[in-house]
Amino acid sequence: MASSSSFVVLTALIALVASQAMASDPSPLQDFCVADKDSPVRVNGFPCKDAKDVSADDFFLAANLDKPMDTTKSKVGSNVTLINVMKLAGLNTLSISMARIDYAPKGQNPPHTHPRATEILTVVEGSLYVGFVTSNQENRLFTKTLNKGDVFVFPQGLIHFQFNPSYDKPAVAIAALSSQNPGAITIANAVFGSNPPISDDVLAKAFQVDKKAVDWLQAQFWENNHN
Repeated sequence: MASSSSFVVLTALIALVASQAMASDPSPLQDFCVADKDSPVRVNGFPCKDAKDVSADDFFLAANLDKPMDTTKSKVGSNVTLINVMKLAGLNTLSISMARIDYAPKGQNPPHTHPRATEILTVVEGSLYVGFVTSNQENRLFTKTLNKGDVFVFPQGLIHFQFNPSYDKPAVAIAALSSQNPGAITIANAVFGSNPPISDDVLAKAFQVDKKAVDWLQAQFWENNHN
């Protein structure tokens, strides 16, 4: 009986470890698996392009990340240029992507989460006020002002933000993310700009405000600052 119980416990532990191992991008089982985006096969990620058809261009992208990006058309004053597997097929199965983020004076990358990735960010121009909030029940806020060359980490799935406090100088950051397709959920967009809209009864109760305030927020144009 004891042996049977031990087997059950061992099986449960193995299942737990396996589930944690599968929680992020799968580890590569070969040197590379360049995404075949034209394949009719549907998998979690992309199937592999035939290795004999792979070239150096599958691992290259002329991304112009050295050039400033336009922030003038953004209501939040930022422009996120994401390089993920959708733009660079060679990233498939490699559990990494990156982004250049441009901030106008007083611009921000508003509160958002990456459901599939931890992010590490470094400032290459200007300064940024950054932070993240822990999960319920504590909802603890961690913040820091970063200057050029400083680095900050945002744990996977937690709400975080970056804000340029300067009135007259832009800022630029480079971020690396631990997924080929990290995803981004901008909180305001998801809550007030969902399609179809979330019931104003739900949002009025959740935010403890009048329905008119909810209706006004839902009527705003909730833009995507990613490209």
